[in-house]
Amino acid sequence: MHMKTDHRTENTDDVPAHQERAYEFVACPVKSGSSQVKDDIDPSNMMPPPNQQPSPGQPFPLSTVREESSIPRAHSDKKWVYPSEQMFWNAMLRKGWRWKDDDITSEDMTNIIKIHNQNNEQAWKEILKWEALHAAECPCGPSLMRFGGKAKEYSPRARIRSWMGYELPFDRHDWIVDRCGKEVRYVIDYYDGGAVDKNYQFTILDVRPALDSLSAVWDRTKCFANFVVTTESFSYFANIVLLLPPASEDCDPINLLSVETANALIDH
Repeated sequence: MHMKTDHRTENTDDVPAHQERAYEFVACPVKSGSSQVKDDIDPSNMMPPPNQQPSPGQPFPLSTVREESSIPRAHSDKKWVYPSEQMFWNAMLRKGWRWKDDDITSEDMTNIIKIHNQNNEQAWKEILKWEALHAAECPCGPSLMRFGGKAKEYSPRARIRSWMGYELPFDRHDWIVDRCGKEVRYVIDYYDGGAVDKNYQFTILDVRPALDSLSAVWDRTKCFANFVVTTESFSYFANIVLLLPPASEDCDPINLLSVETANALIDH
């Protein structure tokens, strides 16, 4: 039996540097980042150490408050902490974006952070639906070990959809989850879902375990087989087989998986 103390014991060797100091900035808006050391890229999230300092020529001040997520951090009793507006701004500059090229306000940055955080919360909820299939073997629940963006490394499923005339995802992440000692990789494709709603959601997520283990293949097969058996409409089933966009109704009678997830079962 897996004990929670074993699963979430603090291990500072595996904790990202920017996450270890993150709680200093949670609900603390004027924290100085001058003591931060410029280390190498953090392999857990492919990001450099946090930079809470205003950039040269920055047109307006930005908040340095960081929000705690609901996502458990592997080998820790803490959760992952989202970047502040200032950190996000500096990260965009590092990637080549320049604020003079766009008409952007401090309010826009506040909304960007809220959308970013909501996307991650939504992705974790989808992962938990898959992980519910393994509740018996991991009763304490999963935690997130590390993640990375692969925006231009399109998954085979995304490429097949594009060949059929559908849009490519605007982003892709691979999340590595700790399932009580077992590493499990999830692929997340992000599609534009239209206007941002009142909950700062606009993204359609395609979340599924990567087909890199027999366990993942079996999970996706079980879900898809269950979906096919419980679907009355042949035309709707055909849409799933042809990898068409997600439908709007729930598909799984045991309420573990959403249609967005069921749509992901054809290909990696």
